[in-house]
Amino acid sequence: MPPLTPTAREICLLTFLFVGLLYFSATFPRNKGAVTDLLRPSHNVVEEEPDFAPLTLETQYTLQSLNPPLSWGLGQVLETKIVAHVPGWTIFDRLYILNGTAYIVSDTPDEVPDRRYMISTAAFIENGAEAEARRIPTDKEMRVVSTDEARRLFGAEAERLDGVTWLANDPKQFITHYYHWSAELFFGFWRTYSSLDPTIPPSGETSLPAPRRFIFPHLDAANWRDYAAMNQWVLRSAFPSISMEFMNDWKERAALGRVFVLDRVVLADRAAAMNGEMFLRTQRTAANAFSLPGSVNWWTTIRNNVVGFATLGEDSAGAMSVAGVPTRPVITYISRQGWNRRMLIQADHENLVRELYKLRDTYGYEVNVVEMDKLTRVEQFRLAARTTIMMGVHGNGLTALLWMRPTPRSTVMEFFYPGGFAHDYEYTTRALGMVHYGFWGDRYFTRPDVPPVAYPEGFQGNSIPIDGKLVAELCHERLTLAEEADD
Repeated sequence: MPPLTPTAREICLLTFLFVGLLYFSATFPRNKGAVTDLLRPSHNVVEEEPDFAPLTLETQYTLQSLNPPLSWGLGQVLETKIVAHVPGWTIFDRLYILNGTAYIVSDTPDEVPDRRYMISTAAFIENGAEAEARRIPTDKEMRVVSTDEARRLFGAEAERLDGVTWLANDPKQFITHYYHWSAELFFGFWRTYSSLDPTIPPSGETSLPAPRRFIFPHLDAANWRDYAAMNQWVLRSAFPSISMEFMNDWKERAALGRVFVLDRVVLADRAAAMNGEMFLRTQRTAANAFSLPGSVNWWTTIRNNVVGFATLGEDSAGAMSVAGVPTRPVITYISRQGWNRRMLIQADHENLVRELYKLRDTYGYEVNVVEMDKLTRVEQFRLAARTTIMMGVHGNGLTALLWMRPTPRSTVMEFFYPGGFAHDYEYTTRALGMVHYGFWGDRYFTRPDVPPVAYPEGFQGNSIPIDGKLVAELCHERLTLAEEADD
């Protein structure tokens, strides 16, 4: 039987089937599961187990599209909760803002603190009864309203400012200064907020979400930075993603005529803090916040961020012990001899430097004699972070003590004109768990035997005496504490 010869029609059909097979094998995966996936809706392609982490204040609404207004419809307006309060420092949940006025919604107004202890008119801090009267808040600054009145004022909903807000109701008077920014305002904000996590460990880790925004209702955007550019470093390194709003933003929100609600807000007010008992003792507004619960490691969170930003993840001391303490003590003398204001007698300055260098040569201590304005910001933070003993005449340079690592040997020595004293650095040192000594020439004092605040003639002058040998002796005494003290 002769072999069958395919017809032209059969050849065309076979060619078509072969090409089709090649096409579909290249287009679709070879395994059944993958083919099935292609047939499913696209959002089911990944079959991983969803993450059912518990929702928190910060994770419930993270995208604007998922951040609807707080709505109560015909129901009751949600009341404001006062989470924590001391004079000048208050944490609220659901603080309402309408036309620039803060509203506390509460059906138990007797439980709400007097508003003079929470807010002021933000007038400049000046002496005298008239100036004090100008700072007393009115209904323009804050009102306490019932849920029924709130419903009449607010309507059925409020626009949400989600997450955590820090709101500084202060004038610009003190803000553009490194000490007042970092060791008062920032210091007090974090001490107040960190009271919500009183178990912060030595590592500084915390469960607290970072604040999302910093609002200054009475400050324009050009007036919060200091001349040395330290304020912005501290803020940006502590909270890299934080946003800032100023008086024009506040006015714009007010002009909308809509009610806003802050999910959680830490409200600071300098004038209100001045009514606190702890302020009256120390003249430090942040002192009131220390009446709240807190961890001894409360500041470590901020210090780690700020110092870590400067050191870029490297040891700031170069050679460090296992405990993170420099392998040899570091003494840093912050000199003001180039400032022409509040300086040591030149001969006393020179003698102090000689005595410190003797310590270096005799005991191997590292000694740094620096003028902070001659160092870069990175150099300042790195040096402060590894300093064991910091000293200098009362002045802004000593703000660097904020970045020292607190240990039993960590010490600040502050030189005053005899008879003069201010709590600024003395209180800040103690608040961080370190030891402070004040010097009047050839004598020194420490807590609890500190003198009253005084600014005698000569306090701001350039004839401040210091006994360099006495300073060196105290340095050696502090640095020869038992070795186990740092464990």
